[in-house]
Amino acid sequence: MPDRAGRIAALLLLLLAGGCQKRTLEPTVILVSIDGFRADYQDRFDTPTLDRLAAEGVRASKGMLPVFPSKTFPNHYSIATGLYPAHHGIVGNTMYDPGMDAWFRLSDREAVEDTRWWLGEPIWVTAEKQGMTAGTFFWPGSEAPVQGVQATYWKRFDDTVPAESRVDSVLSWIDLPEAARPQLITVYFSDTDHGGHDHGTSSPEVREAAERADGYLARLVAGLEQRDLMDQVNLIVVSDHGMVDVSPDRVIFVEEAVDLGESQVVEWSPVLLLEPEAGRSEEIVAALDAMPHLTVYDAVTLDSVFHFTGSPRIPSIVAGADAGWSITSTREYLEARRARFPAGMHGYDPRDPSMAALFIARGPAFRTGYEVAPFENVNVYPLIAHILDLTPAPVDGTLDAVQDILR
Repeated sequence: MPDRAGRIAALLLLLLAGGCQKRTLEPTVILVSIDGFRADYQDRFDTPTLDRLAAEGVRASKGMLPVFPSKTFPNHYSIATGLYPAHHGIVGNTMYDPGMDAWFRLSDREAVEDTRWWLGEPIWVTAEKQGMTAGTFFWPGSEAPVQGVQATYWKRFDDTVPAESRVDSVLSWIDLPEAARPQLITVYFSDTDHGGHDHGTSSPEVREAAERADGYLARLVAGLEQRDLMDQVNLIVVSDHGMVDVSPDRVIFVEEAVDLGESQVVEWSPVLLLEPEAGRSEEIVAALDAMPHLTVYDAVTLDSVFHFTGSPRIPSIVAGADAGWSITSTREYLEARRARFPAGMHGYDPRDPSMAALFIARGPAFRTGYEVAPFENVNVYPLIAHILDLTPAPVDGTLDAVQDILR
């Protein structure tokens, strides 16, 4: 029989072995959005963390296709719901709903938190309805109950919250006991969108913004590695759209071609959403269609290419500027605001390469070192649902479109 010292030594070895056991997570997805990160920024700028994730996982090297219009709220909510904007209701950053007789604007906190605007079923609602815990550290649509449900953990949007604090909060959710730990987490960063709008796509400022965003990912990766969880978490990094340089020298002046009269302009640029004055639709369409660098989209294009029909929130006339061009009313209006004219813009035809969005995924669900052809962002919802073994809601996307990126 071993002596007392031997028994104590053996017991200590057992305790140490037990303490060193690797924590095992249930299938987990962290969905990261870097707003306005154009797909080719990764190749143009120094982004070692993105490069590592792509090498160890999957990358859409020519980008992911945004939905039309390629703006922030429609695309974030399409990623979350798997639906085109006409089906999930968020058809623009600014909208008018005639049935509600109400306006939606990003700056209107009451509208953003009004459940009536948000249709479909975002992935965090799917998770919660099926007994899974979700956490959303910012994502358009997460601040309002959808179908009466919100993520267990959610944050009211505040862009002054430091990105490092966002990452640390995500890691703190991962540290929770199993019964409280979210298996689905979203987190959002806005640096590259601000940099692109304010300074343009080739500016030192947008380069610095992209490299800062890569640093936020590095902090997240380091936190997962410190917890020995890097190979258990599925990390999906996306953006909502790209960015293109614009200039006050490339502007379409609508009211030089036609007097809009009592027409209602819902959004001006770079997609003109217009409800024409009664009886003047053909006249206004003809005048707009004759303008250089402006396309009035016909019903076939809106339906079969952009899937942008069937919602009462979509006005009768939808016209888009060529990439790099802007739309406004008059030269006088532009001159009064020239000092505030942006250097970069998005919202254009999603097929334009400048609008291509980021997609990188790394984790136990994904292949290694694999490049995938461009696919629409509505396919992200069924992808996440599959990884988390959730029954998806009816969506426009399909797992078949991204099946080849899975192990």
